[in-house]
Amino acid sequence: MSDIRYKFFSPRFLLNCSCFYQNLVLLFVYFDCFTGVYRVFFLEGGKMATLSDIGVAAGLNILSAFIFFVAFAILRLQPFNDRVYFPKWYLKGLRTDPVHGGAFVRKFVNLDWRSYLRFLNWMPAALRMPEPELIDHAGLDSVVYLRIYLIGLKIFVPIAFLAWAVLVPVNATSTGLESAGRDNITSSDIDKLSISNVHSRSERFWAHILVAYAFTFWTCYILLKEYEKVASMRLQFLAAEKRRPDQFTVLVRNIPPDPDESVSELVEHFFLVNHPDNYLTHQVVYNANKLAKLVKKKKKLQNWLVYYQNKVERTSERPQIKTGFLGLCGNKVDAIDHHNTEIDKLSKEIALERDNVSNDPKSIMPAAFVSFKTRWGAAVCAQTQQTRNPTMWLTEWAPEPRDIYWSNLAIPYVSLTVRRLIMAVAFFFLTFFFMIPIAIVQGLASIEGIRKRAPWLNPLIDIPFIKSFIQGFLPGIALKLFLIFLPTILMIMSKFEGFGSISSLERRAASRYYLFNFVNIFLGNILTGTAFEQLDSFIHQPANEYPITIGTAIPLKASFFITYIMVDGWAGIAAEVLMLKPLIIYHLKNFFLVKTEKDREEAMDPGSIGFNTGEPRIQLYFLLGLVYASVTPTVLPFIIVFFGLAYVVFRHQIINVYNQEYESGAAFWPDVHFRVIIALIVSQIVLMGLLTTKEAASSTPFLIVLPVLTIWFHIYCKGRFEPAFVRYPLQEAMMKDTLERATDPNFNLKAYLQNAYVHPVFKASLFDEDEEDEEVMSLKLETESVTVPTKRQSRRNTPLASRISGASSPSLPDHGIRNHNPEP
Repeated sequence: MSDIRYKFFSPRFLLNCSCFYQNLVLLFVYFDCFTGVYRVFFLEGGKMATLSDIGVAAGLNILSAFIFFVAFAILRLQPFNDRVYFPKWYLKGLRTDPVHGGAFVRKFVNLDWRSYLRFLNWMPAALRMPEPELIDHAGLDSVVYLRIYLIGLKIFVPIAFLAWAVLVPVNATSTGLESAGRDNITSSDIDKLSISNVHSRSERFWAHILVAYAFTFWTCYILLKEYEKVASMRLQFLAAEKRRPDQFTVLVRNIPPDPDESVSELVEHFFLVNHPDNYLTHQVVYNANKLAKLVKKKKKLQNWLVYYQNKVERTSERPQIKTGFLGLCGNKVDAIDHHNTEIDKLSKEIALERDNVSNDPKSIMPAAFVSFKTRWGAAVCAQTQQTRNPTMWLTEWAPEPRDIYWSNLAIPYVSLTVRRLIMAVAFFFLTFFFMIPIAIVQGLASIEGIRKRAPWLNPLIDIPFIKSFIQGFLPGIALKLFLIFLPTILMIMSKFEGFGSISSLERRAASRYYLFNFVNIFLGNILTGTAFEQLDSFIHQPANEYPITIGTAIPLKASFFITYIMVDGWAGIAAEVLMLKPLIIYHLKNFFLVKTEKDREEAMDPGSIGFNTGEPRIQLYFLLGLVYASVTPTVLPFIIVFFGLAYVVFRHQIINVYNQEYESGAAFWPDVHFRVIIALIVSQIVLMGLLTTKEAASSTPFLIVLPVLTIWFHIYCKGRFEPAFVRYPLQEAMMKDTLERATDPNFNLKAYLQNAYVHPVFKASLFDEDEEDEEVMSLKLETESVTVPTKRQSRRNTPLASRISGASSPSLPDHGIRNHNPEP
């Protein structure tokens, strides 16, 4: 950083800099106000990465990816790693531990040298499984997630051919950068292939405009076909899907309080009156968060107990631990006896808390899972307004039981709006202040900046290979390190907002992650690099030169994004298949904790595709590809390699490793479509801005129609296809109900749904201490659909819908008789 002292800031400087960078510069000024001297801190611009730098970075990343693939190919063949690289087949019961006769070493090492000759055969194997079979094997969510990578290939391969055939020759044969005569703009050989190399007012800009139209129409065509395809896949998947509790169940929230009836009685009364022919049963929502923490703590202690018991068997010595903070202080005690004592205490606490939750009316939240006799009845309830007050008795499709995030169901509905407002403000500050380390990362790309901050490194920096490494590899890896903890922070913020399902949590975190990437990685690197690298130029040149300088410098950031793509999209994707972290964790668990076959199964952690982190990363590549397609086509081949490599790697992972936590039926697809549309619009606006700085006044207006057409296209797709992702057609529901009645008329649906939405901590499997108590607890939690005599003194609170339907009070016997009729 350079430190320049000023008594007065030039108004022209502050007014003409971007608003964002005014704030960033003023923030740095504020830090030194207490000394009485104003200071401006900025990163000085250095030379951009050259073709040789990019070549070094490409070589390093290709070598890294190759090493990861070779290491994976060797490790996956070893018998003792089989559960790490093929856990999904173990979970399905279709694979067992490899058994090798003969030498003892064969149980751990594959001695068949011929298998190592085919170390890349996993790639064609990953592509061999057809899509319908893959849907049955992994679910629709996983398959549609893979289609995002396919869309990238479908969009960018033709675009790259057109851009390199038309734009690259147009840009390369120009001499705009050479004849500009401005030393304040740094450029490299790559930039000579970009739009920056075209002269101002040149007729060559018509080529960029025509190609931009072609890019837009091709992208919209692919998006239209994919939206239509995915919507069809979703409807077919829902029609062919086996019976699931969420198909018959609705989540009801914001149930109004009633002084005469409990929440359970109120729910049953309401739905017997307003849905008399379809209501089947319900389960109220308990605030069992404290109980869940106790159960989790007990399970953790049990794992430690197993560890110490295994240690005794290996060493024949009783382990000793300290009872103080983190086991670093306090009295020494016998580890096994201590954990047995703690587990007994927790068991008593759990039993007491369980009784408190089940008996205390305050533990029952104003929410319930209501199940219906048919999918049609559930669809009608989930997709309609229940009362004249649209803020009461709010209904939505219930998530499938494994998708529920139980902790958030205990959050009062009225507090959700406040929570989301708080998180919106927190996310704004998180996004803004993260620009500071982004600016520092940009300083790593400046050799001159490093020389000034660390002059003792000059002999090392002067080595050509080290210099190329710093400019071509280090910026991307440094930025990647900054982003490691971001997904966890965003997921915590989403949980605080109160979303009730894992899928909605991941979609919310994904949208925040995408916005963060857009502001910090895309805009941050373009604007920070431009503003700080050109700060000296801004101070000394006339104000009317600012737009030209900025417009010319935007394409010059392409070299940075190329290095980022190679680090994150090449080596990073190759490291994904190696699964080094799960491999280490599994073997540590296997060595210290595994005692039985069940322990070995629990030691496997296949994980999931991680939509909240994977999809925003894909969208960043869509953004970079579409923005730089017309500006610097050199970026496109690197992006194509990413999409192709990622598709193969993640297809392999989905087939053999990942076990998806939930199945939403590709409900996330509208978000994917919308973000690609945003990237397309940004690319059009960027191109218009660039042509404006190039004084192409006669041709720039022809680009104005592109954002308008793109927005119209999005509105059309939203109205045509999005309903398939947010609503369930009544026709489809009736068809499926009719078919099910014909094929399985005697199925006991009530027994199937009775405990489907009971909180996991109440499930009998978690309380194996007392089977008799489990039966009592189960009976307490069951909400039988019998007639509930109302305790009200009047019917003022009875919804208007009861009078319209002509239904009487549930206290009358006809409803009780109707409710106990066998399911159709």
